Amino acid sequence: MATSRVIGLDIASTCVRAAELEFGSGGPAGKNPPTLVRYGQTPLPIGAVRDGEVVQPETVATALRQLWAQTKFESKDVVIGVGNQRVIVRELDLPWMPLAQLKESLPYQVNELLPMSTDDALLDYFPTSESEGPQGRTVHGMLVAAQRDTVTANVLTVEAAGLRPSMVDLNAFALHRALARGDALRGTAAFVDIGATITTVVISAKGSPKLVRSLPTGGQHVTNAVASALGIAGPEAELLKREVGIGFAVAPEREDAAEAVAGVVRALVESVRNTFVYYASNHPGAGIDVVVLTGGGTHLPGLGQYISSASRLPVTLGDPLAGLRSAKTVQREALNGHESLIALPVGLAYGVAA
Repeated sequence: MATSRVIGLDIASTCVRAAELEFGSGGPAGKNPPTLVRYGQTPLPIGAVRDGEVVQPETVATALRQLWAQTKFESKDVVIGVGNQRVIVRELDLPWMPLAQLKESLPYQVNELLPMSTDDALLDYFPTSESEGPQGRTVHGMLVAAQRDTVTANVLTVEAAGLRPSMVDLNAFALHRALARGDALRGTAAFVDIGATITTVVISAKGSPKLVRSLPTGGQHVTNAVASALGIAGPEAELLKREVGIGFAVAPEREDAAEAVAGVVRALVESVRNTFVYYASNHPGAGIDVVVLTGGGTHLPGLGQYISSASRLPVTLGDPLAGLRSAKTVQREALNGHESLIALPVGLAYGVAA
């Protein structure tokens, strides 16, 4: 039986993560579930990656070389992700044509829709459905437009580490592929990935992404607020942040820390809730059924309950490893409790194998 192995690489603000999946014949849609063959991560110093873009190439390249040496990945071919506020994603209907031809026509069709020159942008289109109307056959889908230099810096860094980027994918689509299964595949789900500096929101209806938003706030901003309010170092602020959480009663000596946490978290949750409201207003009668959380920022105590109260929706932690088999090369028990951190590299591997 033919198999294929794919490595998804997530270059995050605090670490680099990579997951190697093996697919049987038929790829992700085949009868046999994929196997997680290897997973590893290596920390990055604060500032090496800023808002999803590499700003210290040699530092990140060194971390990638270390990750490959430690995890013993057998291939250097990787799928990398991109996603921040310089990447625009919007629903767009276009006249039907073969997909390759449609993508070639994007610079001419979307030139006046973007706040950037198409010469400076990398464009892609993700079709979700088709219909017949008075104007003929129409394709419904999502337009992706990324500033070219946003992608170039990350690609060059990966190449400097001796790796070969085989594909650049949108983090939001990777998140969707990793989590849109089971009940989340049948109804309408909001996938919310809270990273260190970026929160990605993807709303999916019956397995098809309908709305993507990138919010410029994450867990590191909460840590920074605590550090600033109390005049303490980042590592100490990180520990204190997780001790006070959000929505809990605290001792008087910790009230300043709790207020610092609450200030950032309230603004972030309000932005997430506003995204839900925007979706509902543009899709009457198509309410969100569940919110699925991933990312390191989701582990702040009380955050899930806070989002649930603000949105009046059930909230659960996402598990991208559900349904995957694990090879003997993976210490599966070491990943317990950390499954939500692995969504992006798993989803990136799913993309190239689809």
